[in-house]
Amino acid sequence: MSSRARVLILNAALGPLDYRVPEGMVVEPGSVVVAPLGPRQLLGVVWEAERMPSDAEVGDNRLRNLLAVADVPPLGAPLRRLVEWTADYYLAPAASVLRMTLASTSALEGARTAIEYRATGVVPPRLTPQREQALERIADRQGLIRELATLAEVSDAVIRGLAKVGAIEAVEVSIDSPYPVPDPRHHEPSLSDDQRAAADALVAGVAEHAFHPTLLDGVTGSGKTEVYFEAVAQAIRDGRQTLVLLPEIALTEPFLKRFHDRFGCEPIAWHSGLRSTQRRRAWRAIASGEALVTVGARSALFLPYRDLGLIVVDEAHETSFKQEEGVHYHARDVAVMRGKFEGCPVILASATPAIETRQQVATGRYAELKLPGRFGAAEMPTIEP
Repeated sequence: MSSRARVLILNAALGPLDYRVPEGMVVEPGSVVVAPLGPRQLLGVVWEAERMPSDAEVGDNRLRNLLAVADVPPLGAPLRRLVEWTADYYLAPAASVLRMTLASTSALEGARTAIEYRATGVVPPRLTPQREQALERIADRQGLIRELATLAEVSDAVIRGLAKVGAIEAVEVSIDSPYPVPDPRHHEPSLSDDQRAAADALVAGVAEHAFHPTLLDGVTGSGKTEVYFEAVAQAIRDGRQTLVLLPEIALTEPFLKRFHDRFGCEPIAWHSGLRSTQRRRAWRAIASGEALVTVGARSALFLPYRDLGLIVVDEAHETSFKQEEGVHYHARDVAVMRGKFEGCPVILASATPAIETRQQVATGRYAELKLPGRFGAAEMPTIEP
């Protein structure tokens, strides 16, 4: 028996539309689907009907069938609430906000595979010297035809001939190699007393798995990054994901090197300079929960994290966190709301906190941790009148 589903399609000029779910297709709120619209096929997301009212109800007999369901996890309820809130607060079409969550359409096509070959142990009846050499050198290795031919120093035709007689077999493998996993114990730092006190407070907040925003207020050179890295380490130990937001200009090699030195590998980066293949691989890793730490510019806020355990906004005072094209929003404020919907702590790190953040601390909505001095032997400069 078929049913109907309300779908928010990626067309800002239209509101949500109802479609028929054909027999054999299973959808739920958050499912990414392909829906017909006139002669076109558009991406959309199934939504709760009570949260996304339709302008005009259509009878079941007039509904068109959904065409397909994308091979990706459904968008979680916290992300759907964030889309609703952002659209309402910043007076933007919900479809335009939703488009930011589906930032890599190629990632929706499913896992990509390649055909590799390996020896089966079968010896062909007609064993030429070249075939014998190829089987001897391939041994237990596996690879593409070209790779095996290069390894065995024979032509591609020899490898294909071995495949035809069953001496080697085709194996389908994923080309999306897994990302390295950050190690929270790779290089644990030596912190000062002030840093340790702040780090312990942040670590305790992560362990609580609850929403509470915190301003980490420290002068330049006080070690704010090393302190919030301890909170990141706790999230990794808990097996939960972390998002570190940085101004685009700060997504540079020095930061990635600091992360590598602390955790033994680089984080997953998300910014405008990624190639489409890199964007696709990162999006799928984030959606599956494989990506434990993502470092990105403001657009990383809307990615479909499977289990977000911590959000860090570094240099939270930066004006570049304001998006002024397309959907207008302030990433610092949206980060706090995402933390609220996800039920995870949010750290706002800054040497010169914004007035709005100071006001939130003054009213008791945000906690505050201070790092008043520079780390080690570094001293604040003397200011003369």
